[in-house]
Amino acid sequence: MTSTAPPPAEQDENKLIAERREKLKHLRQAQADTGAIAFPNDFKPKDRAAGLHQAHDATEKVAFDTDIAAGKTIAASVAGRMMLKRVMGKASFATLQDATGRIQIYVARDDVGEADYDAFKHWDLGDIVAAEGHLFKTKTGELSIHATRIRLLTKSLRPLPDKFHGMQDQELKYRQRYVDLIMDEAARQRFAARSRTLSAVREFMTEASFMEVETPMLHPIPGGANAKPFVTHHNALDQQMFLRIAPELYLKRLIVGGFERVFEINRSFRNEGISVRHNPEFTMMEFYAAYWNYQDLMDFTEALLRDTAMKAAGTLQLSYQGRAVDLSQPFARLTIREAITAHTDIGAGVDDVAELTQRLKKLGLNEEKNRLSSRSLASLQVLYFEEVVEEKLWAPTFIMEHPTEISPLARANDERPEVTERFELYITGREMANGFSELNDAEDQAARFAAQATAKDAGDDEAMFYDADFVRALEYGMPPTGGCGVGLDRLMMLLTDSPSIRDVILFPALRREA
Repeated sequence: MTSTAPPPAEQDENKLIAERREKLKHLRQAQADTGAIAFPNDFKPKDRAAGLHQAHDATEKVAFDTDIAAGKTIAASVAGRMMLKRVMGKASFATLQDATGRIQIYVARDDVGEADYDAFKHWDLGDIVAAEGHLFKTKTGELSIHATRIRLLTKSLRPLPDKFHGMQDQELKYRQRYVDLIMDEAARQRFAARSRTLSAVREFMTEASFMEVETPMLHPIPGGANAKPFVTHHNALDQQMFLRIAPELYLKRLIVGGFERVFEINRSFRNEGISVRHNPEFTMMEFYAAYWNYQDLMDFTEALLRDTAMKAAGTLQLSYQGRAVDLSQPFARLTIREAITAHTDIGAGVDDVAELTQRLKKLGLNEEKNRLSSRSLASLQVLYFEEVVEEKLWAPTFIMEHPTEISPLARANDERPEVTERFELYITGREMANGFSELNDAEDQAARFAAQATAKDAGDDEAMFYDADFVRALEYGMPPTGGCGVGLDRLMMLLTDSPSIRDVILFPALRREA
């Protein structure tokens, strides 16, 4: 007979949860009997842990003792989650954690009263506690609060993970990010760095006279990138809609309308694979500037990343997964062809369709899936670059001049119309940004949309739709424009030395729990 009992660890947790629920039951009963609130909402902490440490850590213990003896105390009022507790007869210590850090409180029966002290001894780690009193330093010199009043604000019904080991299951950290943030200071710092990064990006953009805008997340026609969209239905309009795969076409409509510099920090969605580099829902920043070309964009993007790194990480000498990344030096600039030549032994074969095809087949690509025989030389070069060279680009490198056939929104080079004025920025072997001189010829854009529509009809589910309204906008005239998208999640991976994109997204996409 197969046992249906939960494993021992789960049994222990269920027992602890039951004990905590019983304590809450008594709190609710006390509320019914005496009016004491089980979940009070009237306490306002006047201090934060980090502020107290910053102001008083440098003060010597003897100075505290002298002032306290003279009746000159420094009042403190805090609230936070109880992370540690050490009960010692008539006096105890506990550590409270707020959004800024931790501070120790000293709780004595004679100071808080016998009833409150007895209640305190039964409180659990994870409970939200308020403490008021005065500052002092222990024999070991630790800044602490000598409590004269303590209150239970929120009863925690689930036990925290082991304080020494924290959460070991990586997927559980992603799924229960709230627990990860409680237990892991590094996780809290990582997402604080993300907030600083977004602020730094906004500051840099506005100082460069860019206007922040918001564009729709529900699109009647998906566009702005070659990607498979999420599909939904709008009931009131009774029409199919798509979650945004990129804000590009709307931002360029604003350039047509007369706003010469715009940017949007946007959430976009692509119905594609999940990996350490990809999440279906992600954050990027797209910006567009009239009278700029792709050379201007590369200069600006390089400056943006340097400024952001300094403000978010405090240095341009980064380390990623044990390897140095230097953002202080000029970023390299190579064409796709030059990058292949520089990073492989292909030599003159870089311009040979047969040679490239043979090498791609050796890498495991096949005709049925990858349609090698129908690809142009430029398309084969891009495929070979992606398969072999991309991961080798550790130092910041702009890769330029992508084929026109795979860049339906980019301006073709005037002298070499088979390639576009486009770049992708790679750092640590990953694409960080994509930009180009924008196509502003309405008739050329219409022809490229038509080619994309033909490809979609032939089975390419990442090809673009024909967007008649965007073509109409271009027919009113868009000035020469440069536009770029920067992947902020991947940038955060670099700035925080995080191996997976899930580490820098608070709530990454996960399979639903069984």
